[in-house]
Amino acid sequence: MANPYDLAERASVELRAKSGVDSYDIVIVLGSGWREGASALGTPTSEISTSTLVGFVAPTVAGHSGQILTLDVGGRHVALVSGRVHLYEGNTASQVCHSVRTLIAAGATRVVLTNACGGIDPSKGPGTVVVIRDHINLTSTSPMEGFPPPESYGSRFVDLTDLYSARLRAVVHETAPELTEGVYAGFRGPHYETPAEINMARTMGASLVGMSTVLEAIAARHLGAEVLGLSLVSNFAAGVSPGPLNHLEVLEAGQNAAGSLGALLGRLVPVL
Repeated sequence: MANPYDLAERASVELRAKSGVDSYDIVIVLGSGWREGASALGTPTSEISTSTLVGFVAPTVAGHSGQILTLDVGGRHVALVSGRVHLYEGNTASQVCHSVRTLIAAGATRVVLTNACGGIDPSKGPGTVVVIRDHINLTSTSPMEGFPPPESYGSRFVDLTDLYSARLRAVVHETAPELTEGVYAGFRGPHYETPAEINMARTMGASLVGMSTVLEAIAARHLGAEVLGLSLVSNFAAGVSPGPLNHLEVLEAGQNAAGSLGALLGRLVPVL
C-alpha cells in the first residue's frame, strides 16, 4: 500500500499543474445533491477528472462524478470536489480522505464538508440545512490508522476538541442566522440504519445520520485545516417517519433544494 501522505503531495503537484492554480484557499467536498447548488458559485476556470490524478479512485454511487472544479470566488481560489468516495464502496479510510489531503497539500486551509443525511429530529425535516457542531464516528475506522504521519506532520493522536471550527461556525451563524446546529453520527453503510440504531444514535446525542464526512473531517483537522460541516436533511431516518427509505429521495431532495443551497453557498464562501 502506498504512503497516503506521499500520494497526496504527488496529486497536489499534478492538480496545480493542470489547474494553473499555485495555491488553493478553500476546498468544498460536495455531498449528494450539493453539486447542483454549487453551480451558483460561478463558472469553473478548470474541470479536472480525478482519474487523471494519482491516488484517486472512481466513485460508484449515482450522483457522484469524479471531478475537481476550480473557481475564483471573491478573490479566493476554491476547489469543488465532486465525486466523494465512501468506505462502503470497498475503499480504505485513506482513499476516502485522499481528496481532502490532496487539496490541503495544495494550500487549502479551510475545508467545507457537505452531505445529504437522515434527520433524527422531527423539527428538522427534509430540505433543512444543519451546521455540524460535532460528530460521532461509528465507522469503526480512522484515517489515522496505518502509515504514521511523516515527522513534519502533526501527531496521529490528533486532538478533536475543536474539530468543527467554532470560528467558522460563528461566521456561518452571523451570515446565515437561520441555520441551527446538530451532531452527525457517521455509520459505515451502505444499508440504511435500523430504527433501533437510530434510537441508539439519538440516545448518544446525534440529530443527523449519514455515511460520510467523519473520516474526512479527522484527516483535515490532523493537517491543521479548519473544518466546517453542512448537512442537508434529505429524508427522515428510519423510525422517525413511517415510510421506507431509498437513495432516489436523497438525490431528489438535493435537486429540489439546489436553488437554496446555491444561495447559501454564495453567501458563505466569500466570508469564510
